Amino acid sequence: MTWTPVTLRGRLVRLEPLIREHLDGLIEATEDGRMWERWYTSVADPGGMAAAVEKWLTWQDEGFMLPFVTVRQADDAVLGMTTFYDPQWGVPRVSVGHTWNRASTHGTGTNAESKLLLMTHAFEELGCRCVRYETSWANQQSRTAIERLGARLDGVLRADRLERNGVLRDTVVYSVLEHEWPSVKAGLEARVARR
Repeated sequence: MTWTPVTLRGRLVRLEPLIREHLDGLIEATEDGRMWERWYTSVADPGGMAAAVEKWLTWQDEGFMLPFVTVRQADDAVLGMTTFYDPQWGVPRVSVGHTWNRASTHGTGTNAESKLLLMTHAFEELGCRCVRYETSWANQQSRTAIERLGARLDGVLRADRLERNGVLRDTVVYSVLEHEWPSVKAGLEARVARR
């Protein structure tokens, strides 16, 4: 089993496969809230965004990642990005992450709809039995957002990796299992419908 780039469309956002032409929109999006200054995230600064795009596209070619750019349906503004990564086709399982959005969109429902689109594709098109999320223990905003999705805590991997500032990162792991998906989906659809 493999994945191929696909556009996922919702009411608030669409997830477009990353291409080099998204670079300017990604730079503009990251400047909204200066996302790269948050030490517990891996968001590239404007000067490093071109190299980051090349890295993500290389990972796509290697089958490790399927990167998406999040675009607002109302005005075609690039809001940020999200990805499928680390597919384990033997399970099958995919991870969702490397997600960031411009600060002005936080709390608007666009992230919830992005995750609804991704998990619908993973469970209903790719046949996944599990969707996994990981984040830094220190990133309380991300942990809260993942928990609000309906994902359940699997555990904490202590001293899992180094942050870019050299601090050891504890990684919090969450997941949604196939049998949990219908109730998680209903919750996400209700959240998005209120926007």
